[in-house]
Amino acid sequence: MSSTLRVGIDVGGTNTDAVVLDDDDRVLATTKRPTSADVTEGLRAALDAVLAELPEPGLEKRVRRVMLGTTHATNAILERRALGRVAVLRLGAPATTSVPPLSEWPDDLRDTVAAGTAIVRGGYFVDGREIAPLDVDAVRRFAATTPADAIAVTGVFSPASADQENEVAEIIRAEIGDVPISLSHEIGSLGLLERENATVLNAALYGVARDVTAALHQALAARGLDVETYFAQNDGTLMAVDYAARYPVLTIGSGPANSLRGAAYLSGVTDAIVADVGGTSTDLGVLVGGFPRESAAAVEIGGVATNFRMPDILSIALGGGTIVGAEPRSVGYRIAREALVFGGSTPTMTDAAVAAGRGVVGAKPVPEEWRERLAAALRRADEAVADAVDRVALGRADRPLVAVGGGAFILPGQVAGAREVIRPAHAEVANAVGAAIALAGGRLETIVPASGDGSSRARLIDNAKEEAAARAVAAGADPASVQIVELSEIPLSYLPEPAVRLHVKAAGPLARQAG
Repeated sequence: MSSTLRVGIDVGGTNTDAVVLDDDDRVLATTKRPTSADVTEGLRAALDAVLAELPEPGLEKRVRRVMLGTTHATNAILERRALGRVAVLRLGAPATTSVPPLSEWPDDLRDTVAAGTAIVRGGYFVDGREIAPLDVDAVRRFAATTPADAIAVTGVFSPASADQENEVAEIIRAEIGDVPISLSHEIGSLGLLERENATVLNAALYGVARDVTAALHQALAARGLDVETYFAQNDGTLMAVDYAARYPVLTIGSGPANSLRGAAYLSGVTDAIVADVGGTSTDLGVLVGGFPRESAAAVEIGGVATNFRMPDILSIALGGGTIVGAEPRSVGYRIAREALVFGGSTPTMTDAAVAAGRGVVGAKPVPEEWRERLAAALRRADEAVADAVDRVALGRADRPLVAVGGGAFILPGQVAGAREVIRPAHAEVANAVGAAIALAGGRLETIVPASGDGSSRARLIDNAKEEAAARAVAAGADPASVQIVELSEIPLSYLPEPAVRLHVKAAGPLARQAG
């Protein structure tokens, strides 16, 4: 057996899943535990359970890495709790004063997060020319007079030139010391308001990231484990703990990304549609080259529009706990006591699938009086799945459908719009597997000219590749193995000089460890 082990954990809305893999990516142990109201307690229970499932005593001492995909950040935003107070500084006067920062936020979230806002002179045009010189004195005054837990800095077109944002960070630290600072060019893409929103949310989540990291380390210490810890990002890659502490907002959306990456690994298929069937919903996404296809639309989180990269996911109200006749309600984690096959009195889609012979779950037979109604519900569910597959396939019917998740047995053997249905081993914990096998990643978005001196343009693209690779290394990738896995150029319209938006993504495996 390989000398070291790693644990992947994914915290979902219904279940917290965990797996143990060895250096050869073989699955040694799996577990699925209900997600608790206190997410951290559920995490600890899943960790204890999966280590107890190892085939030999003492193997847990070989664990060297733990990878976590968590809903902590998402829950904090949705529930408006544990968020820090943020001083919001925009470099954009006089060009952007008509739309103040956070003006489109829900009132309760803005009141919870905003410690103060200001727009000072600064920012850039799309071609990198200054809109106005940075107002250094205004930055100093704002930093000195706005007490906050963290500061979020957003400059107009900072992805084209980050010089002013970096200068502001230096000014703030010189003025008030080592305060957490979020810079928008490191977090979002083009689009001022959405990038600003993502940056403010990131700054508000610093305390949440610190608490989750501390809880995870306590759980590991209680087991006597001295390991490296990583957090899953929303693009299906990993980041080291210190990187996650700087960019906690990037953990949002990690659950669907983990499922897609896990499905790719378990099935051996790199281009496919993935259906992750949970207790409450089915999430459908598309694998392109083994990574999730990303959404081109703005992503709304807790009522706030953002523009960092997220998987392109279509969710439908179909899960193992979905109550027949009361869609889209679900019994969620109570399914083990409420479903008919577990001796309960609530008809669910799990009961419908069992009655149709699609799976063997529970110990009780489905009552005869329910069978006709359950069969009708299953036909409606099959139609909903086929419709969803058609929507995410975008006209292509040659890809397979990989069925994963604890409720994957609900899906039929053939689905219109998919070439075949693949059900890999360990599909019920694909999300945790995705966290465990993920690469470390980094990305960069900037603007480069589309014409002019070819050598200077090539140099700018090479610089962008190097920066994306450096970010992947900062996230934990082995420097010798980092590769550029995505490079896209999107023309920008209505500019005096032709330019393109350049997006670069780098990823690489974590360095192998000695036993």
